[in-house]
Amino acid sequence: MPRLSMLPTMVREVFGKPTLPREPEPCLVMEDAEQVAAYTHAGRLDGVMAAAYLFHSAQMTAVLSGRKRVVDLGCGPATQLAQLAALNPETEFVGVDLSATMLAQAQAYVAQKHLTNVSFHQADITCVRDFPDGSFDGVISTMALHHLPTYEHLRATYQEMRRLLAPGGAIYLADFGRMKSLKSVIFFAYFKAKGQPHLFILDYERSLRAAFLHEELAHLAAQEFPSDTETFATKFMPILTVTRTPAPRIDPAKCAQLQKMRHDLPRSYRAELDDIRMLFRLGGLQNDPFTKGAQNVRSLELPPSGTFDKHS
Repeated sequence: MPRLSMLPTMVREVFGKPTLPREPEPCLVMEDAEQVAAYTHAGRLDGVMAAAYLFHSAQMTAVLSGRKRVVDLGCGPATQLAQLAALNPETEFVGVDLSATMLAQAQAYVAQKHLTNVSFHQADITCVRDFPDGSFDGVISTMALHHLPTYEHLRATYQEMRRLLAPGGAIYLADFGRMKSLKSVIFFAYFKAKGQPHLFILDYERSLRAAFLHEELAHLAAQEFPSDTETFATKFMPILTVTRTPAPRIDPAKCAQLQKMRHDLPRSYRAELDDIRMLFRLGGLQNDPFTKGAQNVRSLELPPSGTFDKHS
């Protein structure tokens, strides 16, 4: 069960009326060096985002099974991307971000991790024109979509994802969902504020205020993506959303690796990870890569081999 301190927020979100309008973030591109440093430091794998990172890395590992070339739109400092790339060394990843400062952090981090299957490209995620149609058999984006100024920018990004994705390709998008009440935003923004840089906490609050509604994300995905794409939200309070295509049976060796990574988390982060898993499961996301033999009941057809030659 989620910790007791969350129960008032759950009740408010289940029974309250929506009163929180969307407030787009003040700037689209995070270029300020101090802000980027605070975001990067607090968001590394041993920081407050550790549980969420591992949840998404596990889900993406399942969804992207067998994929050869994957683009990450809005990769930021590449913390999530680096963890995913380490789990999937057989896959080539391309991180795309508009911020040169973020990409410098990302390059340094990937080099520090000695990863050879990750490269980066500076571009606006609503228009990544340097890559031809169908360049990738996987498209991912984690915690980046709320940075977009408007719903039309979100639509343009989804259309660009569809353009970049080859037929039969995989999709995994994760982001915040906008909650009903400002009180809920404040609770989560400052829930783990102790010891974190003020700029990181302020950015977290702004992100929650800028989130799109779960219903908006689901509606747009149904319009723009393949018919087997589904959108899920954490039950009772849609603070997290996931849009994804089905996943095949996960490699047992990777399942064991993910189980060990979960076990190695500090106890508080492990409990948070299990809360996320449970709330998504209650929200309809049944596939759990941390469970031995996890699979999606629907089969996955991969594109023909040799389709994805490297483009630039």
